Amino acid sequence: MLEIRWHSRAGQGAVTGAKGLADVVSTTGKEVQAFAFYGSAKRGAAMTAYNRVDDKPILNHEKYMNPDYVLVIDPALVYTTDVTMNDKPETVYIITTHMSTDELVASQPKLAGKNVHTVDCIKIAQETIGKAIPNTPMLGALMKVSGMYEMDFFKESMVRVLKKLPKKIIDANMEAIQRAYDEVK
Repeated sequence: MLEIRWHSRAGQGAVTGAKGLADVVSTTGKEVQAFAFYGSAKRGAAMTAYNRVDDKPILNHEKYMNPDYVLVIDPALVYTTDVTMNDKPETVYIITTHMSTDELVASQPKLAGKNVHTVDCIKIAQETIGKAIPNTPMLGALMKVSGMYEMDFFKESMVRVLKKLPKKIIDANMEAIQRAYDEVK
């Protein structure tokens, strides 16, 4: 079973990102879950979202997991939350930050020795979508790092997921996804 944990602040789109990923995965015949856990449930409060993906029915509905991927879309949470909680040796981290991977790991010792990738999803979102909602760029970075799906298939699927939005916003999200895919280190 593939398990993904998102670390975010309420309002940054982690729940929508987790649900969007689940929507894409569900079209491939796999079983999938997407759910969230809110602290104080206020905009800006730290929160987590989760995905599980498997070939067989998923009977576990708990929030506790040993994630294969940890996606951090608010860079401050690397310092205020234990994003490494319940990880395993092979857990892969994708963290939005303006710092290089080496700078980030040097600034947060808990990340030392971990498989860490960085990309500035907030900057990408601001420059493409016009808002600091870094969920779709993070999905682009996840596609690159994980190799879960080919980028063309993923973007076509995300266009379908975002179909209720104006074309201008869909196009901006596709650009954000592609940029994060290209820029993740």
